[in-house]
Amino acid sequence: MRRALAHARRGIGRTTPNPVVGACVISTDGVVLGQGAHERAGEPHAEVHALDEAGDAANGATLYCTLEPCVHLGRTGPCTDRIIAAGIRRVVAAMEDPFPQVSGRGFAALRHHGIQVDVGVCADEAARLNQPFLTTVRAGRPFVMLKAATSLDGRIAAAPGQRTAITSREALRHAQYQRAAVDAIAVGSETVRVDDPLLTTRDVFRERPLMRVIFDRRLRVSAAARVLATRGHGPVIILTSPDSMQQQPAHVDALEQAGATVVGIPTGDVAAALKELAVRDVQSLLVEGGAELHAAFWASGLVDYVQVYVSAAWLGEGGVPMMAGCDFTTAALVDRRVDLLGPDVLIEGYVHRPH
Repeated sequence: MRRALAHARRGIGRTTPNPVVGACVISTDGVVLGQGAHERAGEPHAEVHALDEAGDAANGATLYCTLEPCVHLGRTGPCTDRIIAAGIRRVVAAMEDPFPQVSGRGFAALRHHGIQVDVGVCADEAARLNQPFLTTVRAGRPFVMLKAATSLDGRIAAAPGQRTAITSREALRHAQYQRAAVDAIAVGSETVRVDDPLLTTRDVFRERPLMRVIFDRRLRVSAAARVLATRGHGPVIILTSPDSMQQQPAHVDALEQAGATVVGIPTGDVAAALKELAVRDVQSLLVEGGAELHAAFWASGLVDYVQVYVSAAWLGEGGVPMMAGCDFTTAALVDRRVDLLGPDVLIEGYVHRPH
């Protein structure tokens, strides 16, 4: 199963809206006959790759897979049909797929054809691997990761409205890998106004377009913002209020002419914004800042994972604090990890235990 999980990781950042899945076909004497991963939505699933590689030797063998095999006709055929036709004797799965069209039906179909099914091997590892998919299916919203870079005294900028470089090259490179692994990144309008960032993935490979989301309730972002010149890297979505759109029609037109998609969120809250992003096939969202957006997400109770890059710099009382006014501490994170990244420290963990 750990071999299957290793294959599943190959799909991170590539398979949305599908889950990441790995599979292995093993003979009765423990020989690996075939293995594979689901690599892109619309392409063969992991089980099919593993069965194709195993060929006729799959007859009487055991299939290990990190998620329940699908039983419905989507963009590809049901994996259960292939498993049954291959003569697999036993299926060992890490966990049930909560997707409504599967949700135990895959296991039932296999058992109906006399195949032994065992569920729960490495279930925790499999759940952690597929938190974006699981969160979207169960809650109808993306899995939210909050990312911040702070000084040793917990400041994210030297002063309000002042662009401040805090972390090292090693930390910045790690952050680029995180961008490469998610469906979308989000910032607030103040970050765009002050930093004028590109919000692209640099120095690391990313296969799919990266959606950039700007929370801009008052429509303050300029149509000349640099991020709007990077449409080749992926779409730019500006989430605002319907009132701002009605009051500034010319600015909406200018933003859309520059390449943005402007969307009014009627209730104006974080939960409604996340529902809108889920409709657009965003299953994982990296919230990069700034302070107001971080606080809004934290106060909403919709943050699932936190990453804090801590520099040895000291910015002092005039600096902008991270999570001002919020009851937040990294000490409360679940499965908390602390890693060195050059001269900086990365503290990360889940807000709630994944399942």
